[in-house]
Amino acid sequence: MDAFRTLLVLGLVFMFNVSGAQPEQPYKYKGDGIDEVDVPYVPTPDDVVHAMLTRANAGPGDIHYDLGSGDGRIVVSALRDFNVERAVGIDLDPARIKEANENARQAGVADRATFYEADLFEFDFHEATVLTLYLLPEINVKLRPRILNELAPGTRVVSHAFSMGEWEADVIDTVGGRNIYYWVVPAKVAGEWQWAMNGTEYRATIAQNFQRLSGDMIASGAQVPLQYGVVRGDMVSFETRARDTNGQTQTMLFEGTVNGNTMNGVVIIDGKSTDVTARRTN
Repeated sequence: MDAFRTLLVLGLVFMFNVSGAQPEQPYKYKGDGIDEVDVPYVPTPDDVVHAMLTRANAGPGDIHYDLGSGDGRIVVSALRDFNVERAVGIDLDPARIKEANENARQAGVADRATFYEADLFEFDFHEATVLTLYLLPEINVKLRPRILNELAPGTRVVSHAFSMGEWEADVIDTVGGRNIYYWVVPAKVAGEWQWAMNGTEYRATIAQNFQRLSGDMIASGAQVPLQYGVVRGDMVSFETRARDTNGQTQTMLFEGTVNGNTMNGVVIIDGKSTDVTARRTN
């Protein structure tokens, strides 16, 4: 990369990381082996790579995908340092793909690393259990629907430097002055759910905003709001508070696991737990 391009890229990174400014119009950047790419090539520092994969709890059994993989350093680290089952990098620049393959070979992980020269907006990455990104804010937001709709609930997503817009991060770490954003892909919980407990029929109407849940529950003709509703992967929890027949406030905690249109869980009232199965009716 010549001196002018180096200064240009560093200036852009400083603008995004420090000022938080975003371009009004999408930029295109020249790659080493291609006329235009959406994101300039800026390597992620090694300490940030390690922190990203540590936050994702990457390890044996995981399938790791890195979107915009550059020189392949995150893929190599996932295989060499975290022993994931296999790892895939996607980049549009053939020069970066060549470099990544060589780096994987030198690290002794080429048998488990695969790099594709491809458009990440068209590439199928649905099998990822760990997904890493170092792109740009507008690229993250554009990818967000695919991440939410195509990846399995519980998939861990980590982004260096940039968020996902309205999808609030579950955790934000800072390493060497750089932010690392972490999400767990939530299951789809919105809808009307019904279950029976101790001879009483319950109905919860749940609205979902990414990992946050709201709505209300009806039991014995009384309607109460859901509180502290959250879904993390396939795990769901929420509370309700209502007055009992003696006028005392009673808290009900629901904790369960969602699988399609069924939630198996436990309801805790006054320290007593009851196993329940809730079913989505619409």
